[in-house]
Amino acid sequence: MTQPESQERLRRWRLLLGGPGRSGQSADGIGCELNAQDTRLDAALAALYDGAGFKVQGDKPTKKESKGVGLGQSAPTVAAWLGEVRDLFPQSTVQVLQKDAVERLNLRHLLLEPELMDTIEPDVNMAATLLSLKDAMPSEAKAVARQVVKKVVDELSARLAEPLRSAVTGSLNRSQRNLRPRQNEIDWGKTVLKNLKTYDPERKTVIPEKLVGYGRARRHLKSVTLCLDQSGSMASSVVYAGIFGAVLASLPALKTNVVVYDTAVVDLTEQLSDPVDVLFGVQLGGGTDTSPALEYCKSFLKSPEDHVFVLISDLYDSDGPQMIRRLAEFREAGVRVIVLPALDDDGTPSYHHEYAAQIAAHDIPVFACTPEHFPGLMAAALGGEDVAAWAAARGLVAARAKTQ
Repeated sequence: MTQPESQERLRRWRLLLGGPGRSGQSADGIGCELNAQDTRLDAALAALYDGAGFKVQGDKPTKKESKGVGLGQSAPTVAAWLGEVRDLFPQSTVQVLQKDAVERLNLRHLLLEPELMDTIEPDVNMAATLLSLKDAMPSEAKAVARQVVKKVVDELSARLAEPLRSAVTGSLNRSQRNLRPRQNEIDWGKTVLKNLKTYDPERKTVIPEKLVGYGRARRHLKSVTLCLDQSGSMASSVVYAGIFGAVLASLPALKTNVVVYDTAVVDLTEQLSDPVDVLFGVQLGGGTDTSPALEYCKSFLKSPEDHVFVLISDLYDSDGPQMIRRLAEFREAGVRVIVLPALDDDGTPSYHHEYAAQIAAHDIPVFACTPEHFPGLMAAALGGEDVAAWAAARGLVAARAKTQ
């Protein structure tokens, strides 16, 4: 056996045995030190199988849990671990680890005890965790998980839906103006500016010769497509995007499509009447292949000049140059393209900065957006504003243009 083969065998044994051993050495007594990548692998496996990264939750832990295996103190801890294993292992292995996590991290107990569930405060991270585990859950647990996700969706919708409706409706109404408005359609600010030359000093008022008003928004006046990267790192963004997609779809003056992808493309447009259905239709995890999703979305671009296309992805794509070319083609066709590396509460998302800069070089705004800013973003985009300037004015994280 050659030396490289011997070292590889020792490496595999080291990862299999785990560590540190009784001696306290990271090599676990076999003389094989781990590199940075293998250290991440070892830590991810240890958190699940050795109890290295989680604390016990529950009043009466089992004998196995008392040794350190159990759910961490907060859902984001589990979510972070899930994101790590999706990044480190192939999809088939991730599925095995997730099934083991349901058992070993006490998630089954958490999901099957409504009384216990009532004591926690569901949030976006919890919802994202449950969605990522839904395919590994027993059938009876899915009903409880759906209740938790619905509670999160309802709370977020109550906070975010009306601002989005108001912002988008106002933008759509302002996008069509007419010079024969009804009384309730008159835009008095525009009317005054239009008639300053008819100001009457004696009456100290403007005599409006021409009225400027808002026109009634026609059905499907504008179109919006949300294209969502459903890789594990985008879990929280997918939750918010699913809610926003459902709200946009409820506006009769707007045509909305929602497409999710990893290495496959799934159109969730028909499920937009219920955001919970949308979220449970997402398959978190897997690779990232954006180009086929963009090719699929081309069929929605019937009137490019009236279409806003939002790609929500961290841009860690299997074929970045092809993705950039397709986005540039959309932009050149007249589509208002926006790329959001994140749509969540994290102000410093992780994304592929090189690809982001190349996309920005095509005059496509690229920036991370918080949920609170999303209504204003959509209003600006549908109203024809300079979205990049809009984002910069609000201090949103943006990519700088870089030539290819």
